[in-house]
Amino acid sequence: MELEALMDILQNGEQDAIQRALLDFNKEYAQCFFFNAEARERRKRMGELVMKLLGRELQPSCRLAGLETVRILSRDKQALAPFSGRGGMGTLARLAGLEAGGEEDGDEEEEEEEGERRPPDAEVACEALQCLCNTVYNSPAARDAAEQLRLLRGLAAHLKRGARDRPGPGPGAGGLPDPRFYELRLMFLLTALSVDARLQLGRQLRGLALLTAALEAALGLGPGAGNGEAGMMMMMMGEEEEEEMGEAAAADAAATAGPRHRPLRRHDTERAMEVLKILFNITFDTNRRQVDEEEAALYRHLAVVLRHCLLTHTENMERTQEFHGHTVNLLVNLPLACLDVLLTPRVKPGSVEYMGLNMDAVAILLDFLDKRLDRGLKLRETLTPVLSLLTESARFHRETRKFLRSRVLPPLRDVKNRPEVGETLRNKLVRLMTHINTDVKHCAADFLFVLCKENVSRFVKYTGYGNAAGLLAARGLLGGGRGEGEYSEEEDTDTEEYKEAKPNINPVTGRVEEKLPDPMEGMTEEQKEYEAMKLISMFDKLSREQIIQPMVVGCDGKLTPIDETVQQMAEQISLHSDSDLD
Repeated sequence: MELEALMDILQNGEQDAIQRALLDFNKEYAQCFFFNAEARERRKRMGELVMKLLGRELQPSCRLAGLETVRILSRDKQALAPFSGRGGMGTLARLAGLEAGGEEDGDEEEEEEEGERRPPDAEVACEALQCLCNTVYNSPAARDAAEQLRLLRGLAAHLKRGARDRPGPGPGAGGLPDPRFYELRLMFLLTALSVDARLQLGRQLRGLALLTAALEAALGLGPGAGNGEAGMMMMMMGEEEEEEMGEAAAADAAATAGPRHRPLRRHDTERAMEVLKILFNITFDTNRRQVDEEEAALYRHLAVVLRHCLLTHTENMERTQEFHGHTVNLLVNLPLACLDVLLTPRVKPGSVEYMGLNMDAVAILLDFLDKRLDRGLKLRETLTPVLSLLTESARFHRETRKFLRSRVLPPLRDVKNRPEVGETLRNKLVRLMTHINTDVKHCAADFLFVLCKENVSRFVKYTGYGNAAGLLAARGLLGGGRGEGEYSEEEDTDTEEYKEAKPNINPVTGRVEEKLPDPMEGMTEEQKEYEAMKLISMFDKLSREQIIQPMVVGCDGKLTPIDETVQQMAEQISLHSDSDLD
């Protein structure tokens, strides 16, 4: 249908005719994501007419068709004026069931009023929320309008109420659409695209506790969640034990009860991932500031829930990897002191035990790293978070470091192959140490360096000097020594195979090299001197033509141009000579 004809029907037609016309338009443009510029003004006019229509009393089916049209039109970034203003955003928010948030001192009354309102139709609410998501994503003006309308406060109020008055039981029960997912998606977009929204949700609206509770609900944790092992543990916990542990500790115990036997349902997984992304947005600066005791307790509780996320599986492996990826990204933001709860659950049959601690979560992180290494896609985005998390955890927690070292850098026996050759975790990580991406290279090297207690000799032993040179040069350790970290005393972990082969290992390549014939065998001393001078002359020529720059290891352990070193030595000799003359 031509846009002019459709606009004429929108202006003069009856509701049934308008609905049919909109349905025809929606069907024709359902998969259209790119629009021609010539018809842009007509699309804007059409958007105005549809928004005016949505402001009237309509049948739910007609309202749904109009919102679907808005969703399609809102894909065009250059034609958002009818939707991105305060009026358009207010209409969409009303249809989504999101009234503007009340004043801070009237929040309780606002919540009571909202609780008495008739919940919107689920399909209409979902369409309206999708329109809001498109508009907020594509338009800074829409984000300003959302701030003026205090939509974030309304979303937080909905999240706080939870599932009590939701319009439908969700896709998992009867196939009804669930607006909760789109509310979370809208909250994610607002916090991702606005620093002020992140601060408002994180601090004014107590987003950390609010979203942690939402994550527990999506995972089926907490009191009343009797469909999972965690809920069963809460129900079985005695009153005396619960009183002794305290409310927060009891909730932690429920979350650490272990992975559920059944995979997480698809719509629960989607909601949980949206919550994880919002939590990431509001905790991005946690490691850059001090947290008080109250915040630390909230972060510890969140870490317990995130441990459960790591132990949870979804309907397929690909989805599980994505779910665990969002979990890892959030764990990176948490204060390191709060991550010890990953190891606190008691060891049970089937658990990974090390030094008397439950290492299930750390073992899953290692397995996650291994799978990401095998995929080899977008290494910077997929590897650096988990490598950073494991590195900092190993630096902060001795037991974690020792467990990781036992898995990644076991006692060395294979000295015939280069460290980067093979399919063990060590081999794969050493290969990354010469990766073209600087962030990937540094993260991999730093992880292995911490597992070696920042000891240069041990690091070179496992990686080869050639692979280790980049990190050592950056830290001023080319001359040997240790990093700045504080670790326990060294213990002898050399195997008999390594001790036997050690004199024949080439430290540059990190393996036993076949002995090559001496190229100077049979030469006289004069011939050797001639070859040496010839080599020096070649180096000198390359240096003067600036093809190479000869370097030496300076006093600071970093590479320094040899010319500067020679000049400094000459100046020192001159100073000593002058002092001797005096």
